[in-house]
Amino acid sequence: MKSTVTLVAAPAAAIALLITAAPALAAGGKPTNSEKVAKLLSPAQDMMKSKNWSGALAKIKEAEGLPDKNPFDVYTIAEFACQANIGAGNYSEAAKACEEQLNNSYMNEANVPRQVHILQAVNYQIKNYDKAVEYGQRAVKAGTASEEDKNILAQAYYLKGDWKNTVKIEDSLVDQEIKAGQQPKDQQLALVLSACVKLEDAACQEHALERMVAYYPKPEVWKQLLFTVQKETSGNDSATLQTYRLMSEVDVLSQPSDFNEAAQLALEAGSPGEAQKFLEKGFASNAFTDQRIKDRNTRLLETVKKTAATDQASLPKTEKEAETSATGAKNVGVGLAYLGYGQYDKAADEISKGLAKGGVKSEPEARLLLGIAQLKGGHKDEAVKSFKAVKGDPNLEKLANLWALHARQA
Repeated sequence: MKSTVTLVAAPAAAIALLITAAPALAAGGKPTNSEKVAKLLSPAQDMMKSKNWSGALAKIKEAEGLPDKNPFDVYTIAEFACQANIGAGNYSEAAKACEEQLNNSYMNEANVPRQVHILQAVNYQIKNYDKAVEYGQRAVKAGTASEEDKNILAQAYYLKGDWKNTVKIEDSLVDQEIKAGQQPKDQQLALVLSACVKLEDAACQEHALERMVAYYPKPEVWKQLLFTVQKETSGNDSATLQTYRLMSEVDVLSQPSDFNEAAQLALEAGSPGEAQKFLEKGFASNAFTDQRIKDRNTRLLETVKKTAATDQASLPKTEKEAETSATGAKNVGVGLAYLGYGQYDKAADEISKGLAKGGVKSEPEARLLLGIAQLKGGHKDEAVKSFKAVKGDPNLEKLANLWALHARQA
């Protein structure tokens, strides 16, 4: 499975916003800067206020070269260098100066979270992902990490090849956003999916795709997700047909073999009207480009049309027989036929009768069909309830959940 992900770097403009007003020199009281350092940093302060970064950095460099600096001089020079280098876009130098400032004993504890945030951002910008992770984790452990910090942390893990921690951090953040009633960003979900693909973790990929479908139901995402479901249902005709139904519904059925198999399975299941629709959709989408395949499916379509015409003519009689049947199997069969012919209310009515009687071949499948009929008949709320009631077959439960997602978006 292919996956693309757009990583959002901490851009230069955003990092520049991290700087506060120009740092102030100590005035009165203790600690204080030595006179010779203050004499250089005072004009540097004015230059920083006017965003004359190169001039400020020249004065700061002079101060760095002075001998006999006191400990507070060292701290203040690092503070000035941190901010001036960020302003100038010298992020490698900023990373060194900001870290020196953070590790100085004069660093105010109240300002530590902001400094950690700055260091994570600048290190990510210069592609020092180990350091970006270090500071991101420090913020997480301290309980001061913002959503931005966590996103950058997850991306840093991704870029250094630590897929497991990428998923752990970003998925946790997405969980929090969902619980708070917020919609996770498309890039967040794509990052999780890409990491899952790198891990070659099928369950992880499916979970990520389900979330993407829930919030960003793009055709290409549905296609990826239903491709995985299709592989899981291979060999189970009823579940495979149900997968094809959903693929057709969200318009991602595209392969000639899929249209053909869907039609064959629908025909075998007793839904020739549905088989006809599958094939006609295949022709309408120009799926059958190979002449031999086109001819084969043309012949199949002709056969299906004849079968559907005969079946449709006999439906009233079959419906009467179903009414007197002791079990609901025939009612469900009639409902399936009506579903194929687009008579959705009749389909829902017959399937409901069958479920009420009991004795159906597969209750989970019947409930899923009921939900589909209700949804296509315009009864979304009832459909969602029916989808939620599908229990007992893992494949059908999964498909029912996906139908419910689709129903909410309809």
